[in-house]
Amino acid sequence: MFCYQCEQTAKGQGCDKIGVCGKQPEVAELQDLLVYALQGLSLFAVEARRVGITDKEANSFACTSLFSTLTNVNFDQKYFLETIPRAVKIREKLKGKIEAAGGKTDFASPAAGFQPAGTIEGLLSQAAGVGLKADPEENTDLRSLKHTLLFGIKGVAAYTDHARILGQEDDAVYAFIHEALASLTRNDIPVNDRIGLVLKCGEVNLRAMELLDAGNTGVYGYPVPTPVALGHKKGKAILVSGHDLVDMEGLLKQSEGKGIYVYTHGEMLPTHGYPGLKKYPHFYGHFGTAWQNQQKEFPTFPGAILMTTNCIQRPAAVYADNIFTSGCVGWPGATHIENRDFTPVIEKALALPGFAEDSNGKTVTVGFARNTVMSVAGKVIEAVKGKKIRHFFLVAGCDGAKPGRNYYTEFVEKVPKDCIVLTLACGKYRFFDKDLGTIEGIPRLLDIGQCNDAYSAIQIAVALAKAFNVGVNDLPLSMILSWYEQKAVAILLTLFHLGIKNIRLGPSLPAFVSPGVLDVLVKNFQIKPITTPDEDLKAILG
Repeated sequence: MFCYQCEQTAKGQGCDKIGVCGKQPEVAELQDLLVYALQGLSLFAVEARRVGITDKEANSFACTSLFSTLTNVNFDQKYFLETIPRAVKIREKLKGKIEAAGGKTDFASPAAGFQPAGTIEGLLSQAAGVGLKADPEENTDLRSLKHTLLFGIKGVAAYTDHARILGQEDDAVYAFIHEALASLTRNDIPVNDRIGLVLKCGEVNLRAMELLDAGNTGVYGYPVPTPVALGHKKGKAILVSGHDLVDMEGLLKQSEGKGIYVYTHGEMLPTHGYPGLKKYPHFYGHFGTAWQNQQKEFPTFPGAILMTTNCIQRPAAVYADNIFTSGCVGWPGATHIENRDFTPVIEKALALPGFAEDSNGKTVTVGFARNTVMSVAGKVIEAVKGKKIRHFFLVAGCDGAKPGRNYYTEFVEKVPKDCIVLTLACGKYRFFDKDLGTIEGIPRLLDIGQCNDAYSAIQIAVALAKAFNVGVNDLPLSMILSWYEQKAVAILLTLFHLGIKNIRLGPSLPAFVSPGVLDVLVKNFQIKPITTPDEDLKAILG
């Protein structure tokens, strides 16, 4: 195996024996083979569009299966053994449609004719020739751009899959995913064209996040400021982690009136702000702090745990036998929920002891999405003009277990009292419960939401830039970002597409970005690694 798609990759170079995330080498290799099969399918999907054919099955399958290869999403070998042959079946069906329409079906790439072996040993042998290290591209920078594109479209696929479930689709997004996958089969694309594809990935991801935002708010309403308890209630309990609001709604409906309290974990915390979800009286509070504490926290949770996407460290899951998964998420030993029938989760929660007594912890407030923030835009603008607010910091991104991530906690703690911190995604769990006070009645710590709510943050920045009649890069706004996996890569590419500069990124730079590509990013976007909170604050504020 060789995998370097996440920030925590071994020695900052790549995992080649077992994933730091816990991914076994056989699973890593099967994931590589699935991506290869998707490249072959995408060659036909691109040609199909050229002759006027849009295949819905190829669209949704490409997103869901590509999503399954993200960090910490699916480690279930059985899933990949079933999904790889399905990719080929969909490809062959599409090939028949193209032939009937008079289109091209003879592609030079071996991926177009890939046939999976009938045994796992045979599949692993095939995988050895198609992984990241098997890429025949000799130019280091071109290979880096190819892999950056691959990891970026994995993030796009995740957001697109969530949006599709909520009824929001745009064929242009599917078309680019197929275009990008097909481009990975070629080694004759010039550097500038490769850079163009990478930046287009950021553009398409903005649309994917817009679709997901429309799906979430269209079904569940616009988030509103909502206090969320960090304690718990006496009684039976279910913990939900991940991102999927449809799963959350289904579980809340099916568990209503059964004497079970439902708690959020990780990226599910912002769901408390949605009117369509907060209306359930048994939707109580939030359990868990920073990501690195999962191995301590999950084994102590006295109820059932439902995982809807990749917001959990795999090692934490092995300590609990009450784990359930849904969607394309899968782990060996965990019970997988089919068709959103959460009966097994509810029955497990009823069988477990639950919390023996109430615990009254502090509360945090969520729901500061763009509508809420912009409703007080006049007040914000006046506070800036009156020098009450000096600067805005977007401290956002992923969490992880590396010790260096305590930088983000220290940074927020040291932000001067005349500055406001906006935050989103799971990186905020390093500091989400800090009481930073207010400025002119405006909270100094504003939780915008999940990682996909980077769309909301972008809209806030654009609206403020218009109000002050300046460009986004001229605002008193600095972005201090943490990255971990492929959705973060997609968001970073979106910021590049928008021309946003002077981003500080950490805790380390991506291993798949070559020195030559990094040089381009530094020259064009002035991206820089984080240093220390004191040094970075001094450089930003003077």
